Amino acid sequence: MDTTLRRDGGLPPRMLWTLAIVAGVSVANIYYNQPLLDMMRRDLGVSEFHANFISVITQAGYALGLLFIIPLGDLCHRKKIILTNFTLLIMSLTAIALSGNIYATWAASLVTGACSMIPQIFVPIASEFSEPERKGRNVGVVISGLLTGILASRVVSGLVGDAIGWRGMYLIAAALMAVCLAVTVKTLPDISPTFNGSYAKLMRSVLSLVAGQPALRVYSARAGLAFGSFLALWSCLAFKMGQAPFHADSDVVGMLGLCGVAGAVTASFVGRWVKSVGIRRFNYIGCALMLAAWASLYFCGDSYGGIISGILLIDIGMQCIQLSNQTSIFDVCPSASNRVNTIFMTTYFIGGSLGTLLAGTGWELWGWAGVAAVGALLTLASLSLTLLTRL
Repeated sequence: MDTTLRRDGGLPPRMLWTLAIVAGVSVANIYYNQPLLDMMRRDLGVSEFHANFISVITQAGYALGLLFIIPLGDLCHRKKIILTNFTLLIMSLTAIALSGNIYATWAASLVTGACSMIPQIFVPIASEFSEPERKGRNVGVVISGLLTGILASRVVSGLVGDAIGWRGMYLIAAALMAVCLAVTVKTLPDISPTFNGSYAKLMRSVLSLVAGQPALRVYSARAGLAFGSFLALWSCLAFKMGQAPFHADSDVVGMLGLCGVAGAVTASFVGRWVKSVGIRRFNYIGCALMLAAWASLYFCGDSYGGIISGILLIDIGMQCIQLSNQTSIFDVCPSASNRVNTIFMTTYFIGGSLGTLLAGTGWELWGWAGVAAVGALLTLASLSLTLLTRL
């Protein structure tokens, strides 16, 4: 099938939608735990702080996978990398479902996070093989699939957790990875590597890109800080909703994820218009929306209206920032698309892990006010990078 694809030659619609759907299903593994954290805490007999670490470790694992596995897409056959990771995901998700203590859950969550980086192999494929005028749109389609998977993961895990428990959700997730493996075997082309040399040389080239491309550093850092703000909300929302005045279970927290459809719709729009509107404008718009979201979440956080408004605003704002920056990174060094995406997404999820950790600490010390302060400060840090640079 590889002969049907040429770089910049056009991506068949069937292939594009396969990439988008599988991206959504596989990225969901990182987010299933968010509506279930309170339930997992009670079942495993741990504190809220230790339960929050399930999410932190999963995201840290994702960052490690992005850093050490994604670059292999330039060195090895991508199909082999993807199939190996699906196999490991089946095992790690099953291990979470069967775990009897928090330490086993943490260990399996680390592997799950690391191996769920598969969508970030798909994004460079959408960029490399699309016609130049359709690159932004096609990258946006794959990211829309990814975002739909994120929002669906929270809804599904909340409903399934309420119906059959959190362990059942992870068994279902393992089965979905088996389906994705079968689909990938059948439909994904065996794309040839673009880098000649050893793995050590490949990783050194990643460091060279970081050192030599200031635009890449700025694009990555401001998106990562914004993502930290975004995950500050989702990592502590289950704790907030479990208290007065809501006293909501995991199904309600999951249903709130439906608000993320606004972000999924925004992704395709941003991908299509980033060149004409401009990356700086999208970042200003995104930060303004995220700050408004945190204002709503804090000042009106004891009402469903305030929570829903905050989720809508933060989802739209986040996609304005992520897509405008991620679409632009592939112009920095087109021949190193996987390594460029590695730098971007590793920074992105380091920011996410930082936001989750700080939010958990803020919740422990000051409750919801601490979470809101963390989210607002991370957004301001992202905004400052745009204000202090010309990028």
